[in-house]
Amino acid sequence: MTAPAPDSAPPTNKTAMFVVFFVVFIDLLGFGIVLPLMPQFAVEFLGGYSAWERGLIIGVLYSSFSLMQFVFSPLWGRWSDRVGRRPVLLISLTGSVVFYALFAFASTLSAADATLALALLLVARVGAGIAGASVSTASAVIADSTTPEKRSKGMALIGAAFGIGFTFGPLIALAGLIWLPPSETDPDRIAREWLWVPGGIASALSALALLIAARKLPETRPLGGAAAPHDRRGFSLGRSLAVLKLPAVGPFIVMYFLAIFAFANFEATLALYTKEVFSFGIRQTFGVFAGVGAVLMVAQGGFYRRLAGKVSDPALMTAGLVLMMVGLVGLGAIGYATFRAGADESFVDSLRTLFYLTTAVAVFGFAFVNPSVAALVSKNADPNRQGEILGVNQSFAALGRILGPLAGSLLFFAHPSHALPFLVAGGVLILVMFLLIGNARKTPAEPPAS
Repeated sequence: MTAPAPDSAPPTNKTAMFVVFFVVFIDLLGFGIVLPLMPQFAVEFLGGYSAWERGLIIGVLYSSFSLMQFVFSPLWGRWSDRVGRRPVLLISLTGSVVFYALFAFASTLSAADATLALALLLVARVGAGIAGASVSTASAVIADSTTPEKRSKGMALIGAAFGIGFTFGPLIALAGLIWLPPSETDPDRIAREWLWVPGGIASALSALALLIAARKLPETRPLGGAAAPHDRRGFSLGRSLAVLKLPAVGPFIVMYFLAIFAFANFEATLALYTKEVFSFGIRQTFGVFAGVGAVLMVAQGGFYRRLAGKVSDPALMTAGLVLMMVGLVGLGAIGYATFRAGADESFVDSLRTLFYLTTAVAVFGFAFVNPSVAALVSKNADPNRQGEILGVNQSFAALGRILGPLAGSLLFFAHPSHALPFLVAGGVLILVMFLLIGNARKTPAEPPAS
């Protein structure tokens, strides 16, 4: 794990780090507003489709976002290595403004225009995924702005921004359900004529982030030094696989993919789990999602940042993996226990507190794994290829978010206890633990500081 040393350690650029934090926060706030309500937008236009067709279309709308991140994260990263971080982030934020606005427009169409509405929703999700793929560039800004010793704390800022945005996004969506006129047929849905509001708010917030970045974000990539390899090719699977073969970073990218795959099993089935196991309504489910974001915010913005620099990144990652395993396997055990309890509603109700606790433990663990992997990859990457390598890391994370929900959705209904997604995720994390231990035997606990 010997990282090539740059000519000089970068000074900590607090302005750049603050702006990136704020930009990622607002971008994720918009994402968090739209995501919990998207099934309603799709259902409004799926009345004439069969059950499996509805499931397929909703699945495509969900996965298209992550598929675009898989393809475009390395491209954004490579481009930011050549032209700088600032223009990439500004272009991506402009894309977020446009495509969230398109999402809002598509939501105003009537059922008579169902085909057009679904097509526009898909275009909006694809565009938002392309724009959101610049998270790797935001990570590169952190890498540019911190010394290796402070890299872990810097990466935790992005995780905290994710957590805060993901906390308040569902809360704003929940407020929309409370304050906007409800549907005449379902009080848990917004009236059709007001469906444009969530997408409109997300677009407006992205515009605010764009204005802040345009005025305050400095360029952190010094273009006068050694240049990144000049490559005008588009997406290249071979190039991404070549990054995986780098002994200093490849194993951690694989571990990150598997950890994201495991956590995506949880994310994709959480709303189904709360409904099937505890009969939660949509308001209670939004509250759970907001709680997930709050735990991410506290864990990464508080606990992790205090420990980073004092505890090695592999040790923090190990602690996170253990907590994730305990939490996810615990959720599987709760699902199985409620299945065995049958009609004993009092017993099922008594498990709710345990459900909240195990969910928090799993999310807390993920909050430690996420920045630890990003820091390990960044510290061991060629400084002139930070954008590209962090882009490949985010690309394989996106692949995990594509395959994880697919596997989780299939496993969820494979057994009436709904425990399989969580148990399988726990098994995958055991594999990650073995990979981490095996890699630690080959390399020192921390790379040498520049």
